[in-house]
Amino acid sequence: MLSMKLLLVCLDASERAPFVLSQAIDLAKASKAKLRLFRAVGVPPELPKELYTLSPNALPDVLLKGATEQLTELAKQVPAELLDGVDTHLGVSWDAICNAARSYNADLIVIGSHGFSGLDRVLGTTAARVVNHADRSVLVVRAKSI
Repeated sequence: MLSMKLLLVCLDASERAPFVLSQAIDLAKASKAKLRLFRAVGVPPELPKELYTLSPNALPDVLLKGATEQLTELAKQVPAELLDGVDTHLGVSWDAICNAARSYNADLIVIGSHGFSGLDRVLGTTAARVVNHADRSVLVVRAKSI
C-alpha cells in the first residue's frame, strides 16, 4: 500500500456525505493517515428568501458559517487521533478542492461520485473536474443509490 499521511476528504451537504466519510475513515485507519475534512461552498443560483435581506458582503460569511457547522457535525464521526482538521472555502468547488489538496500537501483526495444534485449518471460534475484537474490521486467513492 502507498504510504499516505494526509487524506483530503471532500464533503458536501448531500445524503451521501456520511458514507464518503466512513470510507475515508476506514482507509485512514488502514493506512495510518490523518483526515482533513473539506467543504467548498459556492453561491447558489437561487437564494432562500431570508438571505435577500442580507448585505452582499454578509452573504459569504453566512454561507461559510453554515457549511462549517455541517462539517463540524460530520467531524464528530472521526476518531480524534485521525482528524487533522476541518476547513471550508468559498469558491468554485473543483478548483477549491484542487487548491486545498496542494496547500495541505494531501496524498489523496477522497470525494463522492455524486454530490448534492446527483444529476450526472456516470460521475458528478465536481468529481469529474477534480479527477481531470488534480495533480494527485483521487479516490472517487460511489455510494449506494439513495
